[in-house]
Amino acid sequence: MKRSEINSLVGSAQTCFEAHGWTLPPNPRWDVTDFGLGDWRSFGLVLVNLAEHAEYCEKLMYAQKGMATPAHCHKQKKEDIISRWGSLRIQLWPGPPEESTGKPLSLLVNNKPHEVRGGDFLILESGHRVTLEPGVWHEFAPDTDECIIGEVSTANDDANDNFFANPDIGRFPDIDEDQPAIVKLLSDKP
Repeated sequence: MKRSEINSLVGSAQTCFEAHGWTLPPNPRWDVTDFGLGDWRSFGLVLVNLAEHAEYCEKLMYAQKGMATPAHCHKQKKEDIISRWGSLRIQLWPGPPEESTGKPLSLLVNNKPHEVRGGDFLILESGHRVTLEPGVWHEFAPDTDECIIGEVSTANDDANDNFFANPDIGRFPDIDEDQPAIVKLLSDKP
């Protein structure tokens, strides 16, 4: 990714957060990724880490229509994915997508039991949430032009607990420094 693209996405996220009443804490911890695929318009996400503790973490995320977070799961982390503003489309599988399409999956949507089949989509409108147990594969993208996405989870370990269906995915982008950074990213070297 070009640093200018990262700066633009951070600016768009800041504008969207402010327009919809999401005030960030002082010195937020920013993360912008194209998942190492070099096409952030198709696979990309802007994240702000709000809380990072041994027991729990919280993130506020931003994506534009067309920007997907590719199919992945966590072996340790339990998480709630919440549409904070806009509409979020999330695809779910009880195991690896190539092995579990069509298989039943039980989960909580808005804290109520819900049944889907592997590969099904849920649409989360503003305020709605889905609870994902460890091992549940998921891919999500905005169903509206922009979306603010929340995540509340048990401890987060990006280095060891992200398992993507596509083996070519890397968690952080390679950055072309074509202009100065407007924020420091988690992946930036000190």
